Amino acid sequence: MSFTLDPQVADALAPMAAAMADSTPPPVGDVTTRRAILEQVIAHTDTAQPVAPDVTITDHKMTTADGATILLRWYERDDRPTEPGPAAIYLHGGGMILGHVGLFDGSVSRYVSASGTPILSVDYRRAPEHPHPTPVDDAYDALVWLHEHATDLNVDPTRIAVFGDSAGGGLAAAVAIVARDRGGPAIARQILVMPMLDDRTRTPDPHLAPFVLWSWDDNRTGWQALLGDTAGGPDTSAHAAPARVADPEGLPPAYIEVGQLDIFRDEDLTYALRLSRAGVPVEFHLHPGVPHEFEGIAFTSDVARRVMADRIRVLASL
Repeated sequence: MSFTLDPQVADALAPMAAAMADSTPPPVGDVTTRRAILEQVIAHTDTAQPVAPDVTITDHKMTTADGATILLRWYERDDRPTEPGPAAIYLHGGGMILGHVGLFDGSVSRYVSASGTPILSVDYRRAPEHPHPTPVDDAYDALVWLHEHATDLNVDPTRIAVFGDSAGGGLAAAVAIVARDRGGPAIARQILVMPMLDDRTRTPDPHLAPFVLWSWDDNRTGWQALLGDTAGGPDTSAHAAPARVADPEGLPPAYIEVGQLDIFRDEDLTYALRLSRAGVPVEFHLHPGVPHEFEGIAFTSDVARRVMADRIRVLASL
């Protein structure tokens, strides 16, 4: 028996598949074309659902450890309680090479509206203009910033999570490792949505090939932009590719999810197992019949509703 798309997801993806049927995928290393195509897709999916009317957005500027200034965008529900509560740092997807906080205003606002948990979205610098360690350092600096500003933002510093999808999920996992290794600020939970964890995911799987929305060529492009010629080699740091962590003991509890038709399936399964074996509490979901980032387009499908309900539950539980 071979894999098949979830029927509702297949119906939602059909127009996009038809539009791209005659197009030629960009070659490995072509960041510019991927940015042009995929940022347009992200913008469409982010605005396809209603904007949350009960969430206020406030922008802050943060000076990074290397002296750069980056944007931190704070989202909080208008009826938020006055006593200190939880918060999450959000790191957006984009294969390490594309995206910015403004492309995700709708989705982040909807998370905040539904869960009640405020979110700080980080406009981390992207590869290849800013290779490793800049993206993860930006994310870690944002964690430090939120802890330092917890009182001003009415946040309980013991209830801060790191949260990201795809490349952002990989960055969230990396920040958890960096914080542990440096004895840095506490992280209550790492919420890793279809995370990009392993620079060694390079060989196509024929069972998955008909379904992928983020391909192995895309993946090689992202990791090479981040790591250069060392991508896939023996010396990659776990601060860049969390799957390389030698010992996961002491990392924060994790929520991890991935689709069965996602090229990140095996690395995410393996990471969940390794965390569990190291004594880290893990909630793991493998969703059959769905590829990478499916829920942005197929948001009315039953499986997308289940996925979103789980994410919102975890955010609300902080």
